[in-house]
Amino acid sequence: MTRSATLTLQPSLLSVVDNSRLRLFSGSANIALSQEISRYLGIDLGPMVRKRFADGELYVQIQESIRGCDVYLIQPVCHPVNDRLMELLIMIDACRRASARQITAVIPYYGYARADRKTAGRESITAKLVANLIVEAGANRVLAMDLHSAQIQGYFDIPFDHVYGSPAILEYLASKQLSDIVVVSPDVGGVARARAFAKKLDDAPLAIIDKRRQAHNVAEVLNVIGDVEGKTAILVDDMIDTAGTITEGARLLRSEGASAVYACATHGVFSSPAFERLSSGVFEEVIVTNTIPVPVEKRFDGLTVLSVANVLGETIWRIHEDSSVSSMFR
Repeated sequence: MTRSATLTLQPSLLSVVDNSRLRLFSGSANIALSQEISRYLGIDLGPMVRKRFADGELYVQIQESIRGCDVYLIQPVCHPVNDRLMELLIMIDACRRASARQITAVIPYYGYARADRKTAGRESITAKLVANLIVEAGANRVLAMDLHSAQIQGYFDIPFDHVYGSPAILEYLASKQLSDIVVVSPDVGGVARARAFAKKLDDAPLAIIDKRRQAHNVAEVLNVIGDVEGKTAILVDDMIDTAGTITEGARLLRSEGASAVYACATHGVFSSPAFERLSSGVFEEVIVTNTIPVPVEKRFDGLTVLSVANVLGETIWRIHEDSSVSSMFR
């Protein structure tokens, strides 16, 4: 099921939004989310032609004048990652050449974010490379949600707004009125994220899963640091990819006496074999947002998809009106 967060603009504020220079365009990665954002703002998505040539090259054409306009291009860099990224770059370049006043790349899911540093010799810091490409293409500003690593903001020499999907997830969890909660970080690196999440859940206690990563997408879960016996465990992460770590973590929590295990993440990447792991019955519920579209074949009983269109729409409005973005999350 898909739910929307209740964050809304006040009618008095909507009435003063100057839409005459605000333009929204959607890439092909998540048109449904873009349509929700456009409805939230009361602005139609701009007309655009997208097609692929016989040799696989992509083509984009903006089909209305955007001269002097503030343009927002909505495109998560999800599967197929390279096509989505290239389409975003072409969209940015097309808008730059069409004399847009300001171009904001709205990237609900920032692909290549896990390659944010060198962990071995002769590796690329691909997250930085992607940042360079976006800036060089002509973007003036970036809006992204729940980066895998917050330091990626520093890879850009243009304004960068970093927003969070947690309000939608926290609102949904509050509606369930769960008791005796413990928030669990699936690894040491996610402790700050889990701690912030726990604070919003009435300062719920925190536990950490100790794991050892042996290779890309392969991790060995070792033990739990913290008390989870008899508690409702909420595993919190920024993304679920193959679901190996979070599923093994859930099994460990069950073996340590947790009465129920929920998995929460902003980005449902769901690469194979995530479907089989997440639908195995070890989770009471898996909660993600719609930053990445979840096709029918990847949905299962116990999966809840929450909408972050209101959060992104509100952020776009605040950027356009030169209002505070950070105050949304206080």
